[in-house]
Amino acid sequence: MRVLFVAATEFEVESLKSEVRRLKSESGDSDSRLRTNDFRLLITGVGMVATAYALGRELATNQYDLAINLGIAGSFDRNIALGDVVEITEDNLAELGAEDDEKFLPIAEMGFGKSAFGATKPLEELVDLGLKKCSAVTVNTVHGNEASIQKLQQRLKIQIESMEGAAFFYACSEAKVACIQVRSVSNYVEKRNRDAWQIGPAIKNLNEIAIKLLDALSIM
Repeated sequence: MRVLFVAATEFEVESLKSEVRRLKSESGDSDSRLRTNDFRLLITGVGMVATAYALGRELATNQYDLAINLGIAGSFDRNIALGDVVEITEDNLAELGAEDDEKFLPIAEMGFGKSAFGATKPLEELVDLGLKKCSAVTVNTVHGNEASIQKLQQRLKIQIESMEGAAFFYACSEAKVACIQVRSVSNYVEKRNRDAWQIGPAIKNLNEIAIKLLDALSIM
């Protein structure tokens, strides 16, 4: 099985990157694409535009059986603890549409496409890690204003926020590659409060799950 691990930054997957290097059996052509016989780690850059471009280019020139998106994220759901790792099953391009005065018109309602995309392979088919399944939004501007947070939550019943997830799902859907998204919660979506963020534990937990995935895939 040929698997592509995808992350926005090296910082988020440093331990996984070290493990991929350990398994490496052929040289890569750049620091952002670390090749082994069956696995590759692609670093796309932050945001949906960078993700869609880098992943689209990669999937146009290389064949994979599965792509796995890894990263940290914010949570609207206070029942999810900081540091928890979750599986994203549905992701939405929350800003794709038009404003009609106070009403937001999603692109699907306008008849120009869709903004909701989903995972195409359940994580438990590979390995049962007991991760909570969540819905998410992908945004260009992470939320830090109470009024905009409440407005979004009234419109979409979502739990997680990232800057890449839906673009990842979209690119995989267009390329017809099975896809999974896994996120670790580093902060709650609230008025910006960096002192409360738990980035270190979130990254540690994310990489522990990623390496378990890598180990499980290595014997398939």
